[in-house]
Amino acid sequence: MNDIEVVWRRGERNAGQTFKTITGLEFTFQVPGRFLRVTRDGREINRSLSQTNFAEALRSMPAGSPSDIKNRQGSAYTWAILMDPRIRQSDW
Repeated sequence: MNDIEVVWRRGERNAGQTFKTITGLEFTFQVPGRFLRVTRDGREINRSLSQTNFAEALRSMPAGSPSDIKNRQGSAYTWAILMDPRIRQSDW
């Protein structure tokens, strides 16, 4: 099931928890609306990742690496979130 509303709610439930990029960089995120804000090393990344961005990336799941969705904003973070077991569960 690749329903963005279901996946987005999973993201909201896991906001503030630690996630890792494919290279092992740890980050967290907050979901203040229909976008999320990424924080790494105690600093907010100067970019908001929209729900639309995730909906588009979701069409490519499962993806082997961030380069498979390189046309999406913040592909390293987007991929890490969507491929994390807390978010993907057993859907892809």
